[in-house]
Amino acid sequence: LGMETYVTQVPGVGGRIRQLLDDFVVEELLVDGSLAEVSPPVKGWEPAGMGNYLICVLVKRRWDTFLAVREVAQRLRISQKRIRFAGIKDTKALTAQHISLQNVSPESVVGVNIKDIRLYPQRFSKERMYSQLIKGNRFHITVRAIEHPASVIEEQAKKVQDEIERAGGVPNFFGHQRFGTIRPNTHQVGKHLTRGDLEKAALVFLAEPSVHEHPEARAARQRLQDTLDFGEALERFPRFLRYERFMLRHLARYPSDYVGAFRTLPRRLRKLFVQGYQSYLFNRFISERIRRGILLDEPQIGDYTIKLDEHGLPTEESDQATETNIQAIVQSVKEGRMCVAAPLVGPDQPPSKGAQGEIEQKILEAENVTPEKFKISFMPETTAEGRVRAILNPVWNMAQEEIADVSENEGKQMMKLGFTLNRGSYATVVLREFMKPQDLITAGY
Repeated sequence: LGMETYVTQVPGVGGRIRQLLDDFVVEELLVDGSLAEVSPPVKGWEPAGMGNYLICVLVKRRWDTFLAVREVAQRLRISQKRIRFAGIKDTKALTAQHISLQNVSPESVVGVNIKDIRLYPQRFSKERMYSQLIKGNRFHITVRAIEHPASVIEEQAKKVQDEIERAGGVPNFFGHQRFGTIRPNTHQVGKHLTRGDLEKAALVFLAEPSVHEHPEARAARQRLQDTLDFGEALERFPRFLRYERFMLRHLARYPSDYVGAFRTLPRRLRKLFVQGYQSYLFNRFISERIRRGILLDEPQIGDYTIKLDEHGLPTEESDQATETNIQAIVQSVKEGRMCVAAPLVGPDQPPSKGAQGEIEQKILEAENVTPEKFKISFMPETTAEGRVRAILNPVWNMAQEEIADVSENEGKQMMKLGFTLNRGSYATVVLREFMKPQDLITAGY
């Protein structure tokens, strides 16, 4: 997935995440300081604020964000277009996030009863939720089945934490869940879309089995790969493969209409395929930079940089370091007003220059892709225009919350970590520095 290096040199403690349902907790933090808690105070609804949008906290366990919102819309008997959320949260986790409901009463929200989903009205607002309202996410994560003694865990984890703090954070990789850990092929679907090979893109998504997925799903995919019979596949594919069944239902009627099949998926998901390929390339860019010993927090001539806002979040204002402005940019980075960035390549975003540009050009040539390929003419809504992204991910409020011997894994230890990340960042990228997992599946990623 392009994550080929670490920023810390200390050996990992190993272990496993997500062993129990609530081992991975995500709570969304807004720029105004509002925190979506997984266990918010339960009290009577008291109207606050003004506007047509009811802001609620959506708490979910093991629910895909898109499917959770779809289910809420059905229960409220409203269009999904009247529900907005700011960020996609982990499926294999206990998560809390803010959503906005247009012209919906608090009383109707309180009456919604869905397994593993809860809605808590918060306030009225004149604006709906959107991504720029998010500051970041607070994580509480339990790592279990660690074979080292508690004293070793504490010492190793402290060394990793110190190294992360000295580095100013961790590489801003796109994490494993961005691509799918059980079937890490989202970027491969996007790769084929950039090449205009719709059939191959669809078959990678539908018919490429993984040894790690549910046997029923694996067998159904293999059968489709062998027969290319979409009607039969619709009967065989298990119902928990909802997105695949959306596409198969269409292809069973129109076997060659792959554009129509992809358009049965949520628009945001369709675009994620192409963005996934961008993400893979970005990860490779940063891995090679680290491998060559080029610092992540020190701009070089040819690097892109991004201006940070008052919250320390990247803005849409970017610059490029040249021989004439390099000293001013270095000073701005040191003062926390800018950060070093690299491109998510696309028709509107060319590669870097200088040493970083050489890295990117070499990788793009090896992949046989150009920025213009990310303009998808046959499905324009999936075009990934490109932008720059910070290459260093600051970690806030990092702490070892607990180390203990627990009954779930007799004779082994567990460690609880807490930390906060800026929006668009991945907790698993921080965890991999502490754990150094040898096998992602065994480690619970």
